[in-house]
Amino acid sequence: MNLKKPKFWDYKKPNLKAYLLYPIAFFIETTKKLFPKSNKKKFKIKTVCIGNIYLGGTGKTSLSIKLNKLLNNRNIKSCFIKKYYRKQVDEQKLLENNGRLFLSSKRIDAIEQAESQNYDIAILDDGLQDKTIDCDISFVCFNNINWIGNGMTLPAGPLRENINKIKNYDHIFLNGNLENIDYLTQEIHKISSTINIHLGKYEPINLDEFKKNRKYLVFSGIGNHQTFVSMIKKNGLEVIKDLEFSDHYKYTKEDIDKILNEAGNLNCEIITTEKDFLRLNNYNVSGIKIMKAELKIMDEDKLIKSII
Repeated sequence: MNLKKPKFWDYKKPNLKAYLLYPIAFFIETTKKLFPKSNKKKFKIKTVCIGNIYLGGTGKTSLSIKLNKLLNNRNIKSCFIKKYYRKQVDEQKLLENNGRLFLSSKRIDAIEQAESQNYDIAILDDGLQDKTIDCDISFVCFNNINWIGNGMTLPAGPLRENINKIKNYDHIFLNGNLENIDYLTQEIHKISSTINIHLGKYEPINLDEFKKNRKYLVFSGIGNHQTFVSMIKKNGLEVIKDLEFSDHYKYTKEDIDKILNEAGNLNCEIITTEKDFLRLNNYNVSGIKIMKAELKIMDEDKLIKSII
C-alpha cells in the first residue's frame, strides 16, 4: 500500500485534524517514557548515525553518501549500515551503488560485520530512534522548507519525537536550497545553543544532458518532491507539470503508461530522480531521463572535523 503524507502535517500551525489526533500523539509520547531504557551497545568501530525526527524527506541518505565519499577521499575506510526494510529497496540500491553496504534486519548485526572486516567508520543511514546502539556521533537532518511541519508528533504531525529532543544529539544538518537559514538557526539555538549546525544544498551533476529549450514533466516519489522540482527550475529548465507520489512509491505499469501519455499530450520530456528510476521495474522507461543530484556541503572541512 502506498500511503501519502497528510498535507496538514506540513502546515505551519496545527489545524483541527491535528488537534483531534493530538490525544493519540500524547498517549504515544507518554507511553514511551514508561518503558525503561535498554542497555545500548558500544562498538570499537566509530559509529556515525545520520537520521531524522521529521518523517521522510530530510536528505539523510544523500548526506550518508556524501560523507562516505569525503571520508574515502581522505583514505578513511568507511561503510554504510542499513536496517533492511522491504519498502526501502531503492535506498539500499543507491547506497550499494556508492559504497560498501552492510544490510541486516538488525543494525547491531550489520555493524558487527563491518567491525569484523576492519572498517574505520560505520555510517548508519537512519537509526536515531534505535535504542540498542550507543553511537559515537549523531546527526539530525531537516529540510529547510518543511522544517518541523506543524510541530506535532505522530500521528498529529510529522515528528517521530518532540523537537526539544534535538538537544540529545550532536549535530543538525539543514539541506535543501539554503532557504530560511537565519530563522532555522535561531529556532535551533533556542533549544540548544551548543549544537553544531551544518548546511547543504542539492546540485545537478548531469545538467548538460538536458536541453533548456525543451519543456519537462517531473515526477518523483521521494520525501521532498518540491525540493527536487525547485532545483530543476533554478537551473533553467522549464517544468510545466509535476507529479508527486508517496515516499518509496512502488510504481505500476499503469502509472508509467499514464506518465508517458501525459508527457506525450503535453509534448514534453520526462525527468525523475535516481531513486525513483530504481523503482520502475524495467517497465517502458526509454523516454524517462534521470536528473542526478549531489549534495554540496557548504563547509566540508567543518563536517569532516566533526567526524574524525
